[in-house]
Amino acid sequence: MSNVLVTGGAGYIGSHMCVELLQNGDDVVVIDNLSNSSTASLEAVQRITQRELEFVDGDVTDADVLGLLFADHRFDAVVHFAGLKSVGESVDDPIKYYHNNVNGTLCLVEAMSAAEVKTIVFSSSATVYGIPSKVPITEDFPTGAINPYGRTKLVIERLLEDVYEADPSWRISILRYFNPVGAHPSGEIGEDPNDAPNNLMPYVSQVAVGRLPYLKVFGDNYPTRDGTGVRDYIHVVDLIDGHMKALEFLEDAPKLAVHNLGTGTGYSVLEVLDAFQSACGKTLRHEIVGRRPGDAAESYADPSKAVSELGWQAKFDLARMCEDAWRWQSLHPNGYSSEGSAD
Repeated sequence: MSNVLVTGGAGYIGSHMCVELLQNGDDVVVIDNLSNSSTASLEAVQRITQRELEFVDGDVTDADVLGLLFADHRFDAVVHFAGLKSVGESVDDPIKYYHNNVNGTLCLVEAMSAAEVKTIVFSSSATVYGIPSKVPITEDFPTGAINPYGRTKLVIERLLEDVYEADPSWRISILRYFNPVGAHPSGEIGEDPNDAPNNLMPYVSQVAVGRLPYLKVFGDNYPTRDGTGVRDYIHVVDLIDGHMKALEFLEDAPKLAVHNLGTGTGYSVLEVLDAFQSACGKTLRHEIVGRRPGDAAESYADPSKAVSELGWQAKFDLARMCEDAWRWQSLHPNGYSSEGSAD
């Protein structure tokens, strides 16, 4: 049994992490400033697991809060999700993103170092690869993020690499996510963006539940099988299994490791739409609009390093991703503030 600090644990991916840790018998403390999340997710986590966790309403950029937190607990590991994640917002307000994401991680690592807690799993992103010259993408591809959000992830990766170079007693796992989707099979927790969704699956979900009028498909003239962009979508439960495997991997010895977490299969926008229509039993309106600048035609992972080193592999297909996403959205048509189901 371990005592694990989960930063950003009330968010979409963080809440799923809390479920797995609690079901594994670990103790969990969550720190989250609730800027894009709700304590309702943590209440749901406790209902699912029939176990309690500790919640701290705080910000990882607050060194005093972190100092008290590490003084009060003896953590075995930290799983670091806390961070802003909207590409568009990062372009409009890069200072906010560098302050929150980079400075927040710096404050966290300083607090960990002072407390002699040297095990961390970091939530990175495939955005660090920029626009890949070919697919599938392996971990040794050149990095070259093309927006401030992606660059903050890359700066944090470099920070963690430098920390390890200076002190090789650290145990650091950097996980580069592709496109997490879906929801817990219970339907109790899922993705609940505060504003208009930035990602495809929650956008389709909100169209299906009637919160949005139609889906915008950005470009239909890419050199792909149906002209729409192709991405690697991974079920959030599979993604979290990767984190559990990463924590196990770090137990063996001090190390710094980088792994892609993706299925290795690319799905087009229209294929995701078709699968979601099958899951919800509705025909969903969509319109083709112009491409977004900076969007790659195809981006999907080569997950073979995670398979060989972590003993991890994604299990759930696109149909299951859509079924679970629809279950969550139909039970919570307005997210965690819902009071009843959709038709």
